[in-house]
Amino acid sequence: MKLNVVNQCNEENYEPLVRKALKKAYKMMRVNKKHIINIIFITNASMHELNKTYRNQDKTTDVLTFPSELAEELGDVFIAPHVAMEQAKAYGHTFKRELAFLVIHGFLHALGYDHDTEEKEHIMFNLQEQILQAVKIPR
Repeated sequence: MKLNVVNQCNEENYEPLVRKALKKAYKMMRVNKKHIINIIFITNASMHELNKTYRNQDKTTDVLTFPSELAEELGDVFIAPHVAMEQAKAYGHTFKRELAFLVIHGFLHALGYDHDTEEKEHIMFNLQEQILQAVKIPR
C-alpha cells in the first residue's frame, strides 16, 4: 500500500498504528495497493480552520476526508489527535482504538462511503468494526 503520514503536531509517531490499520483495511476492501492515501495529523486549531472553511462548521472535529479526483490517489485524511484523546476518554476506550477508528473512518470516506442516512451509517460503521476486529483493536 502507498501511504504518506505527515505529523504536524510533532508528537509521538502514529505511523506504525496507521500502517497496521490501513494494511488490513486495504486488503479487506480490496483496494489496489498502488492507490496512495495521505494521513495528516494536525492541531485542533488547524482542524477548526479546515472544518470552518470546507464544511462551514465553526468548530473543531476529529477527522476530515478529502477524496482525490486523481485515479491513483484515494485522498487526504486529516486527523486531530488531541480530539481523539478526548473522545477516547469520553467513550471509555484507548487512544489507540480511537485513532485506528478515525484512520479507518477517513479511509472509508475516501472510498466513497458516507453516513448521512441511517442505512449508509449502518453499512459504514459495520465495515469499520469489522476492520478494527480484524486488526485486533476491539472496543
